[in-house]
Amino acid sequence: MRRFSAFAVAREAFRNHSGWGEQWASPEPRRHYDVVIVGAGGHGLATAYYLAKEHGITDVAVIEKGWLGGGNTGRNTTIIRSNYLYDESAAIYDHAVKLWEGLSEDLNYNVMFSPRGCMMLSHNVHDQQVFKRHIHANRLNGIDNEWLTPAEAKAFCPPLNIAANVRYPINGAALQRRGGTARHDAVAWGYARAASARGVHVIQNCAVTGIRRGADGAVQGVETSRGFIGAKKVGVVAAGSTSVVMEMAGVRMPLESYPLQALVSEPVKPVFPCIVMSNTVHAYISQSDKGELVIGAGTDQYPSYSQAGSLHILNHTLDAICEMFPMFRRMRMLRSWGGIVDVTPDRSPILSKTPVKGLYVNCGWGTGGFKATPGSGNVFAHTIARDEPHRINAAFSLDRFVSGRFIDEAAAAAVAH
Repeated sequence: MRRFSAFAVAREAFRNHSGWGEQWASPEPRRHYDVVIVGAGGHGLATAYYLAKEHGITDVAVIEKGWLGGGNTGRNTTIIRSNYLYDESAAIYDHAVKLWEGLSEDLNYNVMFSPRGCMMLSHNVHDQQVFKRHIHANRLNGIDNEWLTPAEAKAFCPPLNIAANVRYPINGAALQRRGGTARHDAVAWGYARAASARGVHVIQNCAVTGIRRGADGAVQGVETSRGFIGAKKVGVVAAGSTSVVMEMAGVRMPLESYPLQALVSEPVKPVFPCIVMSNTVHAYISQSDKGELVIGAGTDQYPSYSQAGSLHILNHTLDAICEMFPMFRRMRMLRSWGGIVDVTPDRSPILSKTPVKGLYVNCGWGTGGFKATPGSGNVFAHTIARDEPHRINAAFSLDRFVSGRFIDEAAAAAVAH
């Protein structure tokens, strides 16, 4: 793998950039690997990278039914934060934020991480109490979070409307200054490139059609559209399709899948300096480096594997955005899209061994998957390599739905689902 540097860019400028070559290899699948990762999104690619980098396991294949990063990794609104309430959630998301801060250097690939701040709006007394509880809990865990008055919130984000006689009045906000955004495509490309350089096979257009188990019940490999691929261990990182894939191994998952929609506006000059989230009305907004306003909504009300959600969800979201930011009322929306999010009963993820020997699963991130990408991949790689959880993901086991040791972030962590 050629390293990116200012010198390399200058040198290639004199060659009409003809010497870069492919960023990652696209080999034919071998008949057997030590580890097969199902799903070449950010979490799957990150898992493969950390398996190779930190555990020396390079005989790894990441298989993807479509194209690399074509699922939720390329369909989200790129928000990064760690201001979750419970200790377990705060730990895993802040682990991710710390990795985000040095990820471009680690991968030698610019993921365009921008710690511009994430501000969460309070509209009523209940919001205010919840967010102040978050702030105190975060500070006990060494995570930055602070309370802003309406005037301070407007000073941090000038387009914000803090008038009292509006539909969604603002009585304050919680601000995590370390929160930010990153380029979702670049994250997938960077992990794929770095993993491939360490010997990992990234295999696209290779759909999993079955998971083969031996007479002892242990995993033997995966059936795919390109033939059987044997493996000592299989890690399923398939987001909204996790239930379908795990059913192939006879494992029933406590998951529901919902459409989650987003949309972008026409591009304008820099006008929005941060991320603003309003969980009460399920709307959040930031501005991309291309100048588009990136707007996210809450999940649809019904389970579905569709990547096209309901129009009334977007209408409700835009109503809220126009109320809170009146200057955007004249802007035109360019396009909308949807992803498929997998949601657990307690709205917290699963990173765990399964009852099937050699089978591991990483799922249930709901609307919060992108922000966890490096942290999730890092601890899941540890779980696969050592056949035991990392201390950070130990609480996110599959058997918590039997024991009742839930991490109930449904209302506590101010997430859209």
